[in-house]
Amino acid sequence: MSFIWCHGTECHKSRTQDRVRGSKGSKVLRTRKIKQNTESSWYHRDQIYNYFCSQTCLHNFISTHIQRIVALDPRAEPQETPINDPVKCDYGYNRITERGVDTIAE
Repeated sequence: MSFIWCHGTECHKSRTQDRVRGSKGSKVLRTRKIKQNTESSWYHRDQIYNYFCSQTCLHNFISTHIQRIVALDPRAEPQETPINDPVKCDYGYNRITERGVDTIAE
């Protein structure tokens, strides 16, 4: 099992017990280590939480680097996915109207 350091831009500034390192008089706050379970079958190298210790660190990173992230794949036009038009049915008392055609419900 290997470890990497959290990529969060503010991770080393959060005051939690697991981040405090050093002896009396020379203490520091350190970025968290993240386990990389590379030998496990469920491990996928490209999952985002392999690089961030929490959602807070992830969102701090995104907030800091959003312009560079968007520049990787800019959008000049909207994306579209074709779909089939749904059949519109009006349900009334003993009558179903489907696209303007009246049929009596049995």
